[in-house]
Amino acid sequence: MRLELTDPERHHSLTYPMDIGAPKFDLVPVTKQKDIMLNVARTYAQQEYDRIMELVSVLQKQADQIKRRLDITDMVHASEYQFQLFIGNVYWLAYNTRLKKNILVIQGPTDWSTAAPVDYEYIAKVRWMGDHTWMEVE
Repeated sequence: MRLELTDPERHHSLTYPMDIGAPKFDLVPVTKQKDIMLNVARTYAQQEYDRIMELVSVLQKQADQIKRRLDITDMVHASEYQFQLFIGNVYWLAYNTRLKKNILVIQGPTDWSTAAPVDYEYIAKVRWMGDHTWMEVE
C-alpha cells in the first residue's frame, strides 16, 4: 500500500522524495558546506578582531598621552622656579647644565631679547592645567 494513503503526515515530513515528479534528491555536500561556514565565521571574526584592535590602539595612544603627562608633571614638580604660577599659563621646562637641575622658566628659547642662556637645555613647553597636572604643548 502507498505511504501517502496510509500515513499522509509522515509522507509530507520525509526529507527525501516519495513521488516520481518530486524534486531531485541529492546528497548534501557536507565538506563544501563546512568550508563555506568556516570562511564566513573567519570573515566575521576577523572583522570583530580588527575593530577591537582599532579600539585598543586608540586606548594605547590615550594611555601613552596620560603617561607622558604624568612624567612631565613629575619633572615640573621636581624642578625649581622663582615666580608665581597661574593655571592655564605656558612655561618652559629646561635643564640648567651649570647647576645640574631642572628649572621652570617663563621665556622659551626664542623669547629672549638677546640669546637664550647657554646653560639652558630646553626640555618641553608645558601648560599648567586646572587639575594641577602639567601638559606638554606642541
